Amino acid sequence: LLCGGLTACSSAPTNHGEVKGESFHSRELVQSDSNRMATLAMKENLESLFVIMDKLYRRNPAEWKKTADSREAAIAYVRIAIMERQPWHELQDKRDVAALSLALQPEFQGDRVAAFVYAAADMLITSHGGRTQFTRIDGLDPQHVFNAARNLEIANWILNSRKTLNGQPLLLSNQIGQEERNLSFEREMGKIIGRLDLVADYTTERYRRSVIGYAQGLLAGPFMQFLPVR
Repeated sequence: LLCGGLTACSSAPTNHGEVKGESFHSRELVQSDSNRMATLAMKENLESLFVIMDKLYRRNPAEWKKTADSREAAIAYVRIAIMERQPWHELQDKRDVAALSLALQPEFQGDRVAAFVYAAADMLITSHGGRTQFTRIDGLDPQHVFNAARNLEIANWILNSRKTLNGQPLLLSNQIGQEERNLSFEREMGKIIGRLDLVADYTTERYRRSVIGYAQGLLAGPFMQFLPVR
């Protein structure tokens, strides 16, 4: 029985994937380890927002119909606007937290999914100095990145608690029922917040360790001289 159980475990059919690195690109030559981590985190955070957009559109099909003839086309339009830093006309040229606030107002009549995802992405990029890729000449303000994580927590709470003028949820996101629970939206949002907090903590620690390393060099310098041997 024991051998049979071990055999069953070793041949489990579930495939959970594997970690894969990206192909080398010349821009990596001007990136430090922290630059690379911030770049990868930003890429993953934007991809998570696109996953969230797809989930929200599937649960709120009336929204994508305000933007395009199909869900796929609406997703493509929003993605292009985000990646090319184009304004989203329904947000009245607002950006950053002002756009996020407008997207979550009960009286907003446009495509709320597009507005919410666009504004969230714009806020994330703004908190990283307006960049999605980072090199040695770029700096990050860890407090701004930390604030972006808190902004997403606030936006998530508003999305799940505020009602429209008709008394309906702003958007159907999570599904919690007696027979079925679907919290995939919440999990994806949590991934973004977790990455932001990690980048903020790592950036703060890197700056702190740089100061400590400099002080250590000053203190230990006189004691780290080679001694003559002849």
